[in-house]
Amino acid sequence: MLETLFMAVIDFLAPFGYWGVAFGMFVESACIPLPSEIVLPFGGFLASQGTITFTQAVLAGQLGGLGGSILAYGIGRYGGRGLLERYGKYILISRHEMDVADRWFAQRGEMTVFLTRLLPGIRTFISLPAGIAGMNFGKFIFYSFLGMLPWSFLFTYAGFRLGNSWSLVRQYLHKFDLVIIVVLLAAVGWFIWYKLRRREA
Repeated sequence: MLETLFMAVIDFLAPFGYWGVAFGMFVESACIPLPSEIVLPFGGFLASQGTITFTQAVLAGQLGGLGGSILAYGIGRYGGRGLLERYGKYILISRHEMDVADRWFAQRGEMTVFLTRLLPGIRTFISLPAGIAGMNFGKFIFYSFLGMLPWSFLFTYAGFRLGNSWSLVRQYLHKFDLVIIVVLLAAVGWFIWYKLRRREA
């Protein structure tokens, strides 16, 4: 059902060419889970049909993704921190843990942003904590762009090579997505267990 919804969105974006690709990536990078594993191969397919060029498809993915990342970063920077400080205790996030995250992004933010842009699922949401932690905006933009570039190129190229079968890219990666989801759920479960145990102690 979810895949059907994704494909319906792609059908809606199709007439807009590279603007549709850019908008799809903007949505994905603004923490709305429209998979780039669908949007970018679709851009590659459009390039294979001559609707747009391959370069336009890659740049549309890059610039759309960067725009969505900036939006998510801004929400985190100018709204997320206040919400966490006020309501973080209800989701087991303490002020100390926010300070630890701040130090992490201050010391390792560049590599964190770069590497997570290469990971399915996580890449969609990294802009929000980067903004909450107050990571330097210029560095955030630079390393986001670099981290997104291999992803944009490879998935656009896959769609370009597959042509009419571009949607197979998503099917091949579906099992990998499930592994990422299981790992994330396990990490969240461990975090909740750890926090509750400390609270009881």
